Amino acid sequence: MATRDIPEKETFRIGEVCRITATKPFVLRYWETEFPMLQPLHTPKGHRLYRREDIETVQEIKRLLYDEGFTIAGARKHLREAANGGNGSTGESAKRDDAGPAVSRKTLVQLRDELRAILTLLDGE
Repeated sequence: MATRDIPEKETFRIGEVCRITATKPFVLRYWETEFPMLQPLHTPKGHRLYRREDIETVQEIKRLLYDEGFTIAGARKHLREAANGGNGSTGESAKRDDAGPAVSRKTLVQLRDELRAILTLLDGE
């Protein structure tokens, strides 16, 4: 879900964030402990209030973990580096240009598994 799909409000309760991001409440609470940049406000009664920036962070965490195949630690490091290098996409694309083509962890894992399968076939001959 893109940023433009976030309703025009200042704050959101955890249930709304779950619907917007298609994430379970216990996952959001866990991510709060693992990602220091995800810090929703708390009401005097202890209810979580997420800002638009928090929802965007949740969407990025979800993309890194589920689509790109990052570990929690890897996603945390990636987000920290992105925050230190600036928020713009130019900083991120510049990093990728310097390092060569961007290949997701998921793609590399699939490639490794396919190479192992080929080695198994060759060993059998």
